[in-house]
Amino acid sequence: MTDQPRAVLARRPSELTVAWAQRVLDRHVPGAAVAGVDVLSVDVGTTTRVRLAVDHDGPPALPRRWFVKLPSLSWRARWITALPRLLQAEARFYGEVARALPVPIPPFLAAQSRRGWGATVVLADVTEGGAVAGAPADALSAEQAVLVIEQLARLHARLWNAASLDREYDWLAGPVRRSEDRLGSALAVPLMRHGLRRAGSAVPTALHAPALGYARRRRQVMRFLADGPRTLVHHDVHPGNLFWQKSEPGLLDWHLVRIGEGIGDVAYLLATSLTPETRRAHEVRLLARYQQVLAEHGVRDLDGEVLRCRYRAHLVYPFEAMVLTLAVGGMMTLENTLELIRRAAAAAADHDSFAAGPLGPRARPTRPRSTNSS
Repeated sequence: MTDQPRAVLARRPSELTVAWAQRVLDRHVPGAAVAGVDVLSVDVGTTTRVRLAVDHDGPPALPRRWFVKLPSLSWRARWITALPRLLQAEARFYGEVARALPVPIPPFLAAQSRRGWGATVVLADVTEGGAVAGAPADALSAEQAVLVIEQLARLHARLWNAASLDREYDWLAGPVRRSEDRLGSALAVPLMRHGLRRAGSAVPTALHAPALGYARRRRQVMRFLADGPRTLVHHDVHPGNLFWQKSEPGLLDWHLVRIGEGIGDVAYLLATSLTPETRRAHEVRLLARYQQVLAEHGVRDLDGEVLRCRYRAHLVYPFEAMVLTLAVGGMMTLENTLELIRRAAAAAADHDSFAAGPLGPRARPTRPRSTNSS
């Protein structure tokens, strides 16, 4: 994808013209014509997200509302996402991986990337089909959380410890992800300090020292969190990256997709998507449901106690991700970021999660053993 002619690449919303839309349309229905393009909205965060109304004479099944992801217009967000090439990874994900997954995702129209240029991803806007896109600070009900947990279990079971991970998806754990991890570790301490200062009362004072200790030894913690069954993970399952088609949830925003441990997605979801009260009341049942659906799809003999220990350890990452989002700025509104920080901080505090990994006296270097009969 990186060496194709510059057909659909764009850097700014102003470049999403009729001629640009025609090049996208030509990939699907040669001979159909685009009559007009209207920009409906522009949202700047980790990427620039543009909603378009595209007037064309193609078949009714071809979407008229498009969702386009471009490099972020926020220099802070662009700087933090450029080196690990997050948008390029998402472009490759939609082009090579997405169709094989057993979870609802937006229909894919086009994607292209070029080294030194960036990437452009063109999807159908899920709202055209009546779906509702989530907002970052939405609070899921327990019933909604069950539905997302079931989708995550189906996603994780599909490639659980599969040999094809190294053969077909090695790029998801290759140099790009290693660069991202190195960058995250190098910046962890200054960004954690700055984020904690900005967060104020959203983070209990008792979490400050453990969080800074985590930042200082982040690389060691990341190795610990990677020491589990490997599968394809979304790695950013917060409410703003969900959409709902009636009662069925789907997943948006795959720029952090990678090979990792599935329970990390579950920890991220419960820490960011549920109020502390809802999470406390239902997380045991939700973890049990995750294990049950995995078993239904061939992942058996999973140790429930070890799974809960790994869940506890993985709760440090959503906390870090939200605090660093605040520290960098320009990636999410302040109000939404503080709300997600409050939720993630409560989860980490409830489970004493900074003591659950290699930093604490109760570290357990165990992994959830399982087999996959599929």
